Amino acid sequence: MRKILITGATGQIGTELTKALRARYGAGNVIAGGHRREPPKTVRDAGPFVAIDVTHRQALEKIVAENHVDTIFHLASLLSADAEKKPGLAWEVNMGGLLNVLEIARMHGCAVFFPSSIGAFGPLTPPENTPQDTIQHPNTMYGITKVSGELLCDYYHQRFGVDTRGVRYPGLISHETPPTGGTTDYAVHIFHAAIKDRRYDCFLKEGTRLDMMYMPDAIKGAIDLMEADSRRLIHRNGYNITAMSFSPEDLAAAIRKRIPDFVMNYDIDPVRQAIAESWPRHMDDSVARREWDWQPEYDLDAMVDDMLEHLVKKTEMT
Repeated sequence: MRKILITGATGQIGTELTKALRARYGAGNVIAGGHRREPPKTVRDAGPFVAIDVTHRQALEKIVAENHVDTIFHLASLLSADAEKKPGLAWEVNMGGLLNVLEIARMHGCAVFFPSSIGAFGPLTPPENTPQDTIQHPNTMYGITKVSGELLCDYYHQRFGVDTRGVRYPGLISHETPPTGGTTDYAVHIFHAAIKDRRYDCFLKEGTRLDMMYMPDAIKGAIDLMEADSRRLIHRNGYNITAMSFSPEDLAAAIRKRIPDFVMNYDIDPVRQAIAESWPRHMDDSVARREWDWQPEYDLDAMVDDMLEHLVKKTEMT
């Protein structure tokens, strides 16, 4: 990786991935691309930023060609809950945008990182220790675009030799950037509410256990995979990766150890609850561990400690 373009650089993953890649490869070698007109200062001021609409192939190709980009981290997409509200737009952005990126990568010799998701699975998928290779059949537009994206990336590698790589992320937790329309957003909202109000109304039911990951591990996984020896990679796209599996009450209990008067109630969102119930509770990520030495660094307790430390500091500064 010498010159990198990140689409969706103003999103939850993109904001932190941009920072990590600039620290690793040099700020001038990492171009942050975002659809929002006013990106966060941490993205805008620390290196090159371009406005990108991934559905406009010609404009996207111009950026790649003029900057001699050799690696694209393609993060731009509509997430699960938002995709259910606007399925047509989700298909246009998630699939049309990916096809544009892959075509540009084919023409300009770029490697591509594509993040799939736990949402690529469905209600027929084995929910415990979900295998790397198994039935998927998602029943949401977000999931359909993700499993289709995995297949499309495989096709472009097999048919055209494009160096495509990707992971299936679980729910992601971050203290840096607010979540934007995901089914596991409660696992971020709960920390802000615990610090500010000492109470939280969770939109998922008690007992809804899902795979989760702290953002530093998500960033580490993306970079580790793109830096891995390609000769070791058999699956290439859609690697299961995970770090922890918990339910809302598990997370609340971990927070209560640090904030004893914290109280959590439930105000169920039927749409997001239905989505969550179609997803696995725990993925088997042994293939990623074997093929490119995937290893997370944060478990539940370590994540809770770090989240609260950072968010409390931010609260004290405001």
